Amino acid sequence: MIRRYALLAILVSVAAGARAQQVGQNKTPDEAQGFTLKINSNLVVEAVTVKDKKGNFIHGLTAKDFVLTEDGAPQAIRYCEHQNLTETAKPLPAEKPANEEITVYNRLARTQIAPESMDKQRYKNRRLLALYFDMTALPPPDQLRSLAAAEKFVRTQMTTADLIAILRYQGGSVDILQDFTADRNRLLSILETMVVGEGQGSSDTVDDTSSADTGAAFGQDDSEFNVFNTDRQLSAVQTAARMLGHVSEKKSLIYFASGLRLNGIDNQAQMHATADEAIKAGVSIWTVDARGLVASAPMGDATQGSPGGQSMYTGTSAQTLTTDFQQSQDTLYALAGDTGGKAFLDNNDLSRGIVQAQQAISDYYILGYYTTNAEPNGKFRRIRISLGQSQEAKLDYRQGYYAEKQFNKFNGVDRERQLEDALMLEDPITDLTIAMEIDYFQLNRAEYFVPIIVKIPGRELALAKRGGAEHTLIDFVGEIKDLIGGATVSNVRDNVNIKLSDATAAELAHRPIEYDIGFTLLPGKYSIKFLARDDETGRIGTYQTNFVIPNLNKDTRRVPISAVVLSSQRVDLKNAIYDAEKAKDRAIAEAVNPLVQEGRKIIPSVTRVITTGHKLGVYFQAYKEKQQEENTPVPTAKSVTPTPLYAFVTFYQDGKKVYETQPTSITPGAGNNFSKLPFSFDIDTDALPRGQYDCQVTVLDPAAQKTAFWRAPIMLAK
Repeated sequence: MIRRYALLAILVSVAAGARAQQVGQNKTPDEAQGFTLKINSNLVVEAVTVKDKKGNFIHGLTAKDFVLTEDGAPQAIRYCEHQNLTETAKPLPAEKPANEEITVYNRLARTQIAPESMDKQRYKNRRLLALYFDMTALPPPDQLRSLAAAEKFVRTQMTTADLIAILRYQGGSVDILQDFTADRNRLLSILETMVVGEGQGSSDTVDDTSSADTGAAFGQDDSEFNVFNTDRQLSAVQTAARMLGHVSEKKSLIYFASGLRLNGIDNQAQMHATADEAIKAGVSIWTVDARGLVASAPMGDATQGSPGGQSMYTGTSAQTLTTDFQQSQDTLYALAGDTGGKAFLDNNDLSRGIVQAQQAISDYYILGYYTTNAEPNGKFRRIRISLGQSQEAKLDYRQGYYAEKQFNKFNGVDRERQLEDALMLEDPITDLTIAMEIDYFQLNRAEYFVPIIVKIPGRELALAKRGGAEHTLIDFVGEIKDLIGGATVSNVRDNVNIKLSDATAAELAHRPIEYDIGFTLLPGKYSIKFLARDDETGRIGTYQTNFVIPNLNKDTRRVPISAVVLSSQRVDLKNAIYDAEKAKDRAIAEAVNPLVQEGRKIIPSVTRVITTGHKLGVYFQAYKEKQQEENTPVPTAKSVTPTPLYAFVTFYQDGKKVYETQPTSITPGAGNNFSKLPFSFDIDTDALPRGQYDCQVTVLDPAAQKTAFWRAPIMLAK
């Protein structure tokens, strides 16, 4: 069921014949004057389904039949409206066959759903269905199946109670191609003129074990590609839910996609935020897997090359392919289940998924009341609804809502409590956009230094300057937990003060804010939850993900290397103000942090976008132990002599090599049992055409006959 929390501002302008003279104005008593009356009311709307023991809807109830409390306090129900879908939902006559011509209408270029007006109740006794096509997650064959299923529903399964909207996401924005309408001819016109192939190029990726052989050089892990793709898809669904939230009635969003997989590098907070936004907007999401019933070939179908390597002979490739498919359906299942919908999987008749959403919305009541608690404290308010006079019935409704809170009225205790509550929330707050990069460098055989870099778009902080603030304080709070034991292993609480002059605000509008902090961790699996808050506006962003610190000592097949850092900027350590270490700790930080070299700090490019005029810096460490060279059949004088490691960087575009650096060699120091070999490259990218490339790092150890590869996508922009 839906719940609403709306702030209504009513402005009334009245002209009177006789008024008191206003101070400072020379007006006669007979001159018409005006005044403005502002009334603020907190309106809460609940949608309630009431059924008897047999599951039949109970008709004829009024506001007097309901008992509603908020945090135990009785509330006066101001209106009760019955949404009667049983009598209005009649089958429509058959539409023209698909091969006949229909009138072509122009698609809308809107970003908002039209709300219901006071003089015309356009959504009264109507079932609201929004068809949402995620073109970034639909390859052309699945787009055809999705559009065909939508056309079938509109032609043969629509009823007189249905209003349908069409939304599309193709990577840049969520477009409303058609607002809610019952005009089947208009809907069919929109569906039949949608271009198959729109939004391609950002599909989900799979593990390297099952990825196709494209003919390009081998990369370590294909899951490094499209780092934030799933986040963008979920954020788009969140935007669509917010658009539908302008309508008080129940809404169903039918989400067509070819799976949706949360990789380990995706922001899991976005998944929770999307579900929370749908719940607040009264939207139930019904996910439809457009792939239908799939019988996958063990090595993939004929549209791509077979995977290479040992995995195709051991069965690992086939198992990984199956696991990837199941995980892509798990996310669809969770998204639907968390919002009150259902997932439609493994069925070729996709229109049945729309019919399920259609049949799930039956008669219900809309109750509205003005809460007696006008305090904007931001706390959760629990709602209880029952029938009076001991009537036995089963009621289905949303159990409560979070009140609004005016951040400028927070005291110090309130602000700290807000951060603590936000850190504990299962449904994270994502008002600020946050990107994060987690790297690791081996300090010794047991410990790893883990620098964490956070990037926030500066344009979101520039809002404080437009509000007249001379500075803004950004609060940071986060914690790292051990996934195995669940214990908190480390945490951070810090703040950064940014002075907002006119020049700084103009710079912030085009540049991001980066903040970094470092931890010392042991190998293992961890989760991190990190929050940033703009203290001027109170907006909070959350980033949450799982990460792994590998035990490089156990990897005997490859050359052990650290995480690879891509950067386009180095700054003096004293000027790196977005740093958690204070001045007294800088000497320690400089000695431990491998990103600090000769008093200058490497600033990682979290989003891996390099603009014109900046060089691309590639930095990583390789590790070599002396005993690796002593494991030879016959010890010789040469076996104890340190031998060099070689490394070079290669750029690929469309599977073809377009640039490669000269190999660089580093020889471990004599007598060192454990050597850290830092490799650094500065690449002038201005000579390369702008566009997307695959950056690959190759490390060679000729003496041990071992290699290591790392690959990630980068974007060269103007």
